[in-house]
Amino acid sequence: MSTLLPETILKNLGDEPLRDPTLLRSRLVPDLKLYLDQGREAAEAQLLRTQNGLDCARYLSARMDGLVRCVHDAVVRHLYPAANPSSGERLAVVATGGYGRGTLAPGSDVDLLFLLPYKQTAWSESVVEAMLYVLWDLKLKVGHATRSVEDCIREAGADMTIRTSLLEARFLFGDRDLYDTLTVRFDAEIVATSAPDFVDAKLKERDARVAKAGASRYLVEPNVKDGKGGLRDLNTLFWIAKYVYRVREPEELVKAGLFTPDEFKLFARCEEFLWRVRCHLHFVTGRAEERLTFDLQRVIAERIGSTGRSGLSGVERFMKSYFRIAKDVGDLTAIVCAELEGRQAKRRPVLDRMFGRFRRRRGGALTGSDFIIDNDRINVSGETAFVRDPVNLIRLFWMADRHNLPIHPDATRLATRSLSLIGPGLRNDPEANRLFLDILTSKNVPEVVLRRMNEAGVLGRFIPDFGRIVAMMQFNMYHHYTVDEHLLRSIGVLTEIETGQYGHEHPLVNQIFPSIQNRRALYVAVFLHDIAKGRPQDHSEAGAVIARKLGPRFGLTKAETNTVAWLVEHHLLMSNTAQSRDLSDPATIKSFAEVVQTMERLKLLLVLTVADIRAVGPGVWTGWKGQLLRNLYHETEVVLGGGATDMARSERVRLAQEQLRAELPDWTEGEFESYAARHMPAYWLKTDETRRAKQARFVRESEKAGRTVTTCFATDHFRGVTELTVLSPDHPRLLAIITGACAAAGGNIVDAQIFTTTDGMALDTIVLSRAFDRDEDELRRAERVAKGIERALKGEVKIADLVDGKRPVKERSRTFHVPPEVSIDNSLSSRQTVIEISGLDRPGLLYDLTTALGKLNLNIASAHIVTFGEKAVDVFYVTDLTGTKVTHAGRQATIRRTLLDVFKSEESAPPQRRSA
Repeated sequence: MSTLLPETILKNLGDEPLRDPTLLRSRLVPDLKLYLDQGREAAEAQLLRTQNGLDCARYLSARMDGLVRCVHDAVVRHLYPAANPSSGERLAVVATGGYGRGTLAPGSDVDLLFLLPYKQTAWSESVVEAMLYVLWDLKLKVGHATRSVEDCIREAGADMTIRTSLLEARFLFGDRDLYDTLTVRFDAEIVATSAPDFVDAKLKERDARVAKAGASRYLVEPNVKDGKGGLRDLNTLFWIAKYVYRVREPEELVKAGLFTPDEFKLFARCEEFLWRVRCHLHFVTGRAEERLTFDLQRVIAERIGSTGRSGLSGVERFMKSYFRIAKDVGDLTAIVCAELEGRQAKRRPVLDRMFGRFRRRRGGALTGSDFIIDNDRINVSGETAFVRDPVNLIRLFWMADRHNLPIHPDATRLATRSLSLIGPGLRNDPEANRLFLDILTSKNVPEVVLRRMNEAGVLGRFIPDFGRIVAMMQFNMYHHYTVDEHLLRSIGVLTEIETGQYGHEHPLVNQIFPSIQNRRALYVAVFLHDIAKGRPQDHSEAGAVIARKLGPRFGLTKAETNTVAWLVEHHLLMSNTAQSRDLSDPATIKSFAEVVQTMERLKLLLVLTVADIRAVGPGVWTGWKGQLLRNLYHETEVVLGGGATDMARSERVRLAQEQLRAELPDWTEGEFESYAARHMPAYWLKTDETRRAKQARFVRESEKAGRTVTTCFATDHFRGVTELTVLSPDHPRLLAIITGACAAAGGNIVDAQIFTTTDGMALDTIVLSRAFDRDEDELRRAERVAKGIERALKGEVKIADLVDGKRPVKERSRTFHVPPEVSIDNSLSSRQTVIEISGLDRPGLLYDLTTALGKLNLNIASAHIVTFGEKAVDVFYVTDLTGTKVTHAGRQATIRRTLLDVFKSEESAPPQRRSA
């Protein structure tokens, strides 16, 4: 098929005027649609061949220029000819916004200004309307305005969005004098008199946009257009530069003195890369998709040609490149802001307003140093400060922390240009390492200063192991940030804990922090705990090796270094134990305590665990996780303190019964003895005092009312969970039915305790993660889930059908691949076999697993459910029907094979957040 050109399309209309607008559109639109399609196909082919995003965007913009001109000429020639136009029958068609820059993404809007001499006439109104109808018929998203020159000037003076749009106005065709008049007046009457206002408005607009899209440039699903470090940030820089420096083209920024030639090359490289990603996104999705989601990252990485290397997959290497570009955009932003401050065009910053407790000076030298206070910021006293003494590259940030002042962008630029000075000599310099350790363990704002070091490139050069994880993402749904950003945020959380913030969310760590003796070791361990991510070996073990190497270099004692290495090696132990083990089983606590060994380590590990989880991302920390960690801490504290943990089971049961009896003063002795005899010893040992009292009353009331299948529920706002208690005749598929009903009703199970009475009744407690902040909303949801469980247990609904209704209907390739694993261990519990199952999460997975366990004739004593993004880790404490552990190798092999088959049956289903 030959390539259509605008002149060919116009020729195809014929010489005879087509006076009917409908007829004209019917003749014109099909050819224009083909012209658009051919242009997009050619642009995509060019992008895949050359991998140049800017060339693609410019090609699409040029094609759109031809299309708009073709539409205009067809309308004027056939519908509204003006052989002798009056002074009012003049029109200039102008591209504005992104289209005005001469770049257009495949799914972008087409912004047009129809410029008039003074007021709209019948002719110009008809022409504009006819053009728009054609463009709309082509399904183009058209942003348009019809204004006179006077209108434009008046509205630009009052509206910052219109002002910005006109800043990038580009003449397409029509009356050139109109356009020239507009640009001259706009420059003289608007731009020349309002630079500070424009800069302030654009920077505030940027802050609001970034906050909406996600405050960090290191979010693992970034917004390419509006996110921090995205294209809009580059646009904002250029808008400000055009406004303040009165330049027309980006290349003029060097001549204006805003950028060095190398910095402008960086600007151009960032712009091209972001345009490349954006164009690929639009082509792949067929729409104006700006968010680089997980399912798209792999596709874009393949289209760009990113392949796996050095322990990173192709998609992880692509995203690392993306985040490095986002960082570079941030550096350019700092450069522009510094220049603007020099011109008094924007407000000066402070290091951190929350910690602005130090008295500052506007300027002056700092005694005995190569640094000065320059307009309330730390700056170097001369260009040779780092060459003369490379330790100053670390001292710069130490001074910023000590004086609680931001660093002057000129100093940051000089530091970045001086990175070659950071070699083995500086890395092993005792003074440099002392200063760094002071920064890391500062009681001011270490997170802020470390981030400045990282953005300047100093941190990664000074600690090469940290440099390996800069901008590194982990391709999963659990981690919200890049590895380096996660580590810096962990330090921030640790500082918050030490200063007593958020005590209501994690009271125990706030309480124990003052008694910690190894504060320096704790800060170093938090900083290093994920430093070995992305390596072939286990990152905890590899991280411990790195810690043993860096500890002495930082100036830590041998004991401190050993503590840091131990914490890094075991930084996941407390979280995994708390969330996936039965904390009421003495074997769990004993095993954990044997690894921890001392109270000091227990305190350090708890604080590190809280900081780690809280820094993963929004919504990851929950009150339920906090409660589990506190329970594990207190149970282990008793063991490490030499408490009476070996008390005879019979004695512990007796004490539990006595506590419950005291809670039920209105019960007769006969009633209580009869109730107590119904429970096995495990019930008294595993349930807490409050739950035992609530369940006793619940069972008594249910039996008085004659209900054999019933439920009750209560919310716990602090823990962020809702507890459902189920009373029902016991049978092997009971837990499967409960989990299926929860899945069908949208209940996300995080824990389960299962008990059977001596008379064959099941008393099960199901813990659901909270879905609503308001108790009344959460209770309504809990009631819906509870009723669903009752109906399922009474046989009023077929649970398999309900669960199937929640499964994905449309099959597609998976974004994530999590190989399923099943481990069977008899050493983790003294009475049950522990089965741990991990694999790709999906709706109804827990129901399928409990159904499989029921068919295997296994009794489930407790279940512990953890989800790490797309990965599910479900742990079941089970026995055979005889109440004994599963020890036979053949039986274990059957269990393992059956559970793995659960994952094979759904291999083509897409990953979603599961309901149970």
